[in-house]
Amino acid sequence: MRVAYFDCYHGAAGDMMVGALIDAGLSLDRLREELTSLGVGGYTVSAQRVSRGGLSGTHFSVRVEDPSPPPRHLGTITEIIGGSTLSGRVKDWAKAVFTRLGRAESEVHGIPLEKVHFHEVGAIDSLVDVVGTLIGLELMGIERVYASSLTVGRGTVETAHGLLPVPAPATARLIEGFPVREGPSEGELLTPTAAALLTSLSAGVGAMPAMRIERTGYGAGTRDTKVPNLLRVFIGDLAASGEVSAGGGLLRDEVVVLETNIDNMSPEVVGYVYEQLFAKGALDVYTIPIGMKKSRPGVLLGVIAPVSLADELAHVVLRETTSIGVRAHSAHRWVCPREVISIATPWGPVRVKVGRVGEVLHVAPEYEDCRALALSAGVPLRNVQEEARTAAWNRLRGQGAP
Repeated sequence: MRVAYFDCYHGAAGDMMVGALIDAGLSLDRLREELTSLGVGGYTVSAQRVSRGGLSGTHFSVRVEDPSPPPRHLGTITEIIGGSTLSGRVKDWAKAVFTRLGRAESEVHGIPLEKVHFHEVGAIDSLVDVVGTLIGLELMGIERVYASSLTVGRGTVETAHGLLPVPAPATARLIEGFPVREGPSEGELLTPTAAALLTSLSAGVGAMPAMRIERTGYGAGTRDTKVPNLLRVFIGDLAASGEVSAGGGLLRDEVVVLETNIDNMSPEVVGYVYEQLFAKGALDVYTIPIGMKKSRPGVLLGVIAPVSLADELAHVVLRETTSIGVRAHSAHRWVCPREVISIATPWGPVRVKVGRVGEVLHVAPEYEDCRALALSAGVPLRNVQEEARTAAWNRLRGQGAP
């Protein structure tokens, strides 16, 4: 399976994502050709090699001819995408990204979704960055996207709504539930456009998956700072490395299992420890009631994690709990090949995880997406989940949209 992993240590922006793909081999001419299918004029795109912090990368830029075009509302953006000749997959992706971005803006500014408008030079910048990234992924044969923890920056940023704290409110809403870090420098390091792309597309956010790297690309930001203003992308084959194809079409990889016994810690702390471990990239965290020495009741805290994160997660356990020791052992696991698709519901798009072994075995709507839609629309959570699950099954069986 061909995958892309975006290393966001120094931050991410939409233009940097396109630049990274071009740097990794995406044809700028093919990208221009595909972008014309949007039917939107009044802009030109270019890419050039630049140096950022002593490292070389590709800077992708969009030059808009009208210096002050009117902003476009979400409905106009989705009409442009729907009326284009882009592939069904790119259309679905793009609509999901913009709807997710629009919903975040709607919630933080307290305005109806249909009245949300995009400021970046009439939304042409964001439209080209989002659709350009999605076109690039399709042209390069990327089947699945992963990302590192998201670096947000610190300080303040000047926006169309005035001076706002970093991360900007819409960005903060978009990254809820995802592992983040402040990062190495001042300023906005994660833009709302990149946040919407990465949180909508990524099958996993955290440690790099086991993969055989074929190409590496660097997308350059506009500023040249001491810390290299670059977004790195790794492109390669997931199944050709540590995650090897096993019997029955399953994937096999290696994980580390961390365990510790605890009998002297407040139960209130356990939930906090869960949050910290997941934020640092744990794959799963669990507790089991156990009996300990001197007939004390206790819990076994277990963490399943990528091997590369064992030391960091063991440190979290020892720092945040009363434990003074952590056991570890390696384990092989077999997992279904998975992908994330975006499904339209009457209340908005929902990301759905699909696990496949031959035929589809598991369809699981993303809880956070369903929760947000249920709260926004005032409908029961189970209604949103059932609608998304049914729509996903219909699409997978060939009865719905491609």
